[in-house]
Amino acid sequence: MLEAILTEVQNRMEKSLESTKEKFSHVRAGRASVSMLDGVTVEAYGSPTPLNQVGTVSAPEARLLTIDPWDKSLIPAIEKSILQANLGFNPSNDGKVIRLAVPELTEERRKEYVKLVKKEAEEGKIAIRNVRKDINNKLRKLEKDSEITEDELKSSEEKVQKMTDKFVAAVDEALDKKEKELLKV
Repeated sequence: MLEAILTEVQNRMEKSLESTKEKFSHVRAGRASVSMLDGVTVEAYGSPTPLNQVGTVSAPEARLLTIDPWDKSLIPAIEKSILQANLGFNPSNDGKVIRLAVPELTEERRKEYVKLVKKEAEEGKIAIRNVRKDINNKLRKLEKDSEITEDELKSSEEKVQKMTDKFVAAVDEALDKKEKELLKV
């Protein structure tokens, strides 16, 4: 039973870490990345469709994203969706391919992004600590109901704390990496 609980801790903390890293990937660092357009949906054939399902999104250069729609009649809808997503891109097209020039980030904008990333990292750490709190409460209840001994409780709480420390350190590491990426000119 304790092994199942510890496995649950591991899985929930991994999900929190992955969620935080995924949020980091949406913050642009001045270099083109196809993940910048992950949240964009296009009104295609009467329903909202993710951009990557209506065409090929690629980053052929460090400062350029291209979208090659499979159905060329969707070009105006794709451009409209990109503008509505308010990502700071100004789409241009040649009738076949949409090009998005990724503008150079100003120093002020870079610092704003660093603040945003730090906030996301803190939310990730809070999520990890909440997992620890939930599991520790579960363990204390098991001990209170005499399903585990006091020694097993202490041992399990220590293991949960070690996992928490490990995942909080992983969030800090991801934050440092993203911060360096953002501040690199």
